[in-house]
Amino acid sequence: MTKFLFASVALAALTGIPALAEEAVFPAKLVGHAILPANTIIPAPADAAEHLKTSAKFTTPDRKRAAGIGTVAGKDGVVPTGLSMPFDGQAMQGFSGIKAMEDGTFWSLSDNGFGAKMNSSDSMLMLHHLSFDWKNGKVQALETVFLSDPDKKAPFPIVMEGAEKRYLTGADFDVESIQPVADGFWVGEEFGPYILKFSRDGKLTDVIATKAGDIEVKSPDNPTMTLPAKPNMKLPVYNLKRSGGYEGLAMSKDASKLYGMLEGPLFQEDSSVEKADGQTALRILELDAASKAWTGRFWFYPLSEGGEAIGDFNMLDATSALVIERDNGAGSADKACADPENPKSDCFAVPAKFKRIYKIEMTDENVGKSARKIGYIDLMKIADPDNKKIHGGGDGYYDMPFVTIENVDRVDATHIIVGNDNNLPFSSGRTLGKADDNEFVLLEVGEFLNAK
Repeated sequence: MTKFLFASVALAALTGIPALAEEAVFPAKLVGHAILPANTIIPAPADAAEHLKTSAKFTTPDRKRAAGIGTVAGKDGVVPTGLSMPFDGQAMQGFSGIKAMEDGTFWSLSDNGFGAKMNSSDSMLMLHHLSFDWKNGKVQALETVFLSDPDKKAPFPIVMEGAEKRYLTGADFDVESIQPVADGFWVGEEFGPYILKFSRDGKLTDVIATKAGDIEVKSPDNPTMTLPAKPNMKLPVYNLKRSGGYEGLAMSKDASKLYGMLEGPLFQEDSSVEKADGQTALRILELDAASKAWTGRFWFYPLSEGGEAIGDFNMLDATSALVIERDNGAGSADKACADPENPKSDCFAVPAKFKRIYKIEMTDENVGKSARKIGYIDLMKIADPDNKKIHGGGDGYYDMPFVTIENVDRVDATHIIVGNDNNLPFSSGRTLGKADDNEFVLLEVGEFLNAK
């Protein structure tokens, strides 16, 4: 099956008007589908403080402590998701970054918890060693590593500051991307944003603040940010939107460099957002792994029309990489609400339209410029001729209509793995009224991986 080009190219040939940059579309075939149920709750470690034995206790808008287990209904906007909080244990949900290992297993991580710094002080940060049974559609957690800060490396007081065991929570860091290495893990974080380093047993060893050249990058959730004492006083300065930090963290094949991709564009002095080639652009920043210092080199990642954020980022070789780019929609267009401004519980307010995986090229020649987009696969219509899907899609195809798809890596020469972040218990993009499961798929995409 050959690639397709947007119709704008043909139109340009007829009219003589310059075409927009060509974006090649490549085929993808579903060969495996595995599911970890949404309501997968695991116990906190035996030595964790009592505060961490239950989670999601502060998820109401007023942040008041919930009356008891299961007393607060989870909702996706106005749509109930069928799950209630708090949870008796820790939710394993929120997979936000994945890395394939040579033995056929994978490492992933749960993100900060329940969507915000303010409501996730009882959500433990954890990494997961996973295996997939594609034949039977199952996900198995081989090991869970709970993250901690026993040596007080965090440059601010953590939630469990005075506890005997200083476990980290989603009010301390928002971990979103992962790179396993011989002595532990590199993790991309959104609150600072920071690049974090952990030992193999989950102990924090390094916290690296972000610099884009001479620019100190800070989000509104950076621990140095405080509100002014009076309403008419000058607000603190930040240059990255909330939840705009390291959604993607890739690593060079020789492990000497890390490439952190911001989910949001940097704000300029006039409050406009950074652009490249006329498009809103995200920065890919290069970190030297040995010295733990920023090199000053970067690339722009211009969002395509319809794209609003990225979800994950992994290198394929020395110069090419995979990037998930998505919109903020969820659900199928055939069940769209008639009036998005007044959504009902039986329809999707903003259906999913733009869910893609791009192959990009980053070279010495385009440092400081836009990475080249080679082409993409469309996650909204993946061929499924052999009916491998467990649910979703339609006749002969599978789809991923989730608001956040945050896991992608190459498995072998012709296959990639892709997975969603299910935002437990707040997303119901697959089925109205039902919390999204953690879905992982194995896709055959040989032509895409070989594209130049």
